[in-house]
Amino acid sequence: MIVATYSLAACDLEAGEWGVAVQSKFLAVGSVVPWAEPHVGAIATQAYANPTYGPDGLALLRKGLAADEVVRRLTDADDGRDDRQLGVVDAAGGAAAWTGSACNDWAGHRTGDGYAAQGNILVGKETVDALAVTFERTKGERLERRLLECLAAAQLAGGDRRGQQSAALLVVRRNGGYAQLSDVVVDLRVDDHPQPVDELRRLHELHTRLFDVTPREDWLPLEGELQAEVTKRLTQLGYESLQAFAGVENLEERVDGTDAIDPVVLEALRNAAS
Repeated sequence: MIVATYSLAACDLEAGEWGVAVQSKFLAVGSVVPWAEPHVGAIATQAYANPTYGPDGLALLRKGLAADEVVRRLTDADDGRDDRQLGVVDAAGGAAAWTGSACNDWAGHRTGDGYAAQGNILVGKETVDALAVTFERTKGERLERRLLECLAAAQLAGGDRRGQQSAALLVVRRNGGYAQLSDVVVDLRVDDHPQPVDELRRLHELHTRLFDVTPREDWLPLEGELQAEVTKRLTQLGYESLQAFAGVENLEERVDGTDAIDPVVLEALRNAAS
């Protein structure tokens, strides 16, 4: 089955993050295309996708091979390489890509510092150009937001000429995920939706609300009138503690002690009790 799509494999070396963003007229594209491992690299495999490019490519990157060498080895060993498309970013931010000669038009790729952009069955090269230009323009922003902006820009530039169906966002960082015990910072998938990029952005906003970190200096002291308000609202909702409320709302990562409150938790409490 052809995974006709556009994608971007990329990294932010300063943040120690690698990731992939993808959109396609294909059911559950996130189950096939994106692969990433912190301090190893990121891979996007598509067109008449070879799913083994993901784990096999990461294994080669883990050995210290550069992106171009990984692309060469994977495609040289694959008799179906003319139908494949592949983007690889290595641990040092080097990037390489492959577009097989039998990929359906328009198909092509573009690489730069820290990214590999590729697409097939597109309206035109403008889609891949939009991925690259947007990634370069957004330097300094968080990687997950840059990848989302790249998807949105590519869609506006034309996208998959067959239409839209699914999208995915994967970003990894060593101990950067849930409870600082997972390497997965973001792993969001829209499997079937008329506007998957917009839906992916909505899910990312929700993810940020639940799992992002508000700097401790921005927390509000739980004292005086604010302490009284929080206690009243918790009682109104039937909770014995802020921790109990946060656990139900999946905000437990944003509660730490009883001397201060994260503004995100306060907003959720006020909304729930209003």
